[in-house]
This record gives sequence, structure tokens and C-alpha cells, in this order.
Amino acid sequence: MPQISPSEFYALSLRVHTFLADVPLHDVWAVDLPKHCDGVTLSEFLGRASQDGCNAAGVEINRLPPVARALFRVRFFLGRIFRVEAEPKDALAASFSSRLTPEDRARSFVASGTREGLFRFVYRFENEQLLEIQKRTVHGAALSALAEKADSYRFYFAVYVRQRTWITPFYMGLIDPVRRWIIYPALLKKIRATWDQNNLISAKVV
Repeated sequence: MPQISPSEFYALSLRVHTFLADVPLHDVWAVDLPKHCDGVTLSEFLGRASQDGCNAAGVEINRLPPVARALFRVRFFLGRIFRVEAEPKDALAASFSSRLTPEDRARSFVASGTREGLFRFVYRFENEQLLEIQKRTVHGAALSALAEKADSYRFYFAVYVRQRTWITPFYMGLIDPVRRWIIYPALLKKIRATWDQNNLISAKVV
């Protein structure tokens, strides 16, 4: 499940490139998905996936491999101990949702600010979705996108990080090895498995 070059990601026609133009892209990942049929959209896939235990950010933590689950639980435990997981008081004013245009809001399938686990929706378009998370250590965003190719689809997962305090670079440096080597590969493998499962179910129904 490769971490890809930002140049490939920036070549996609996505709203996020202008929407978060001033927010650093931390990294971007991709996974290729077999093409069982034409015209599948990200919104359709995420809608089906949510019925099978996947949330909008990827998958439910309880469905991840044991090592990934354990790391998440350690992180949340330490976060509660040091009180860094709570949303800051200025979260509403600082939210990326304040950047939405009337056209963006009309186009989105989900209302901005809607809670999704640890995240909140900024928008969900047909083939692009942006979620954000605000904590005392970091203000981050997760972008999911689906691109259809001639013989496959490619699912993109990009992470943006805006520095909130002087702690942010140290926090990201601490979690990056675990995030890049364990958490995100596990998330993307689950995305692939969920895609295959849903397409198998669709084929049986047809």
C-alpha cells in the first residue's frame, strides 16, 4: 500500500487543492482497486462500506488488526492522561468548514460539522471527501478520493497538518513511524478488502 509522490496527487482535479492551498500536505497514499463495474463513485462506496462497519475515515478501529488496535488504544489512553485529545475551545472558529462556499455546501452529500467518530465532515462530494480533526496538539485533515481508470480504480488518502502550537511538529514526529508503517497500511488493506466484499455482494445481486 504505497505512499505516493505528491505530484501524482496534485495532478488530480480535486477541490482540496485550492481549498487547503495554505495547509501543508503531510503525506499521501494510494491503493489500486479492481474494476468490477464502471461508474462507481466514492460516495457510493463509502455509503456501502458504512453498512459493513467502515466509517468515513476508513474503518472502525475494532476491525483493524490486533497490533493496530493496540496502538490506537495506547494513544487514546495517553491522550486522556495528558489531556491532548479534547477539541480546543476555538474549534468552531478555526474549522476548515468556514471556508466552504455556498456552492460547496449545496454540492456536499453530508452537512459540514457532522461528527464521524474522532472526525468531523467538512464535505463529501461525489468522488472526494474531506474530514478534519482538531486537538490541542494538531489540526489535521484527511482527504479521500476515488479516480476511475481504464481497467481499475485508485483510492487516494491524503493527510494535511496545520501547526496548532509548538508541540505539533514533535507530536507528528512521535507518531509518524507507527502511522506510516502500521496504521495506514492496515487502513488501506481494509479498504481494499471492503471494496472486494461489496463488489462481490453486488455481483451476486445482479
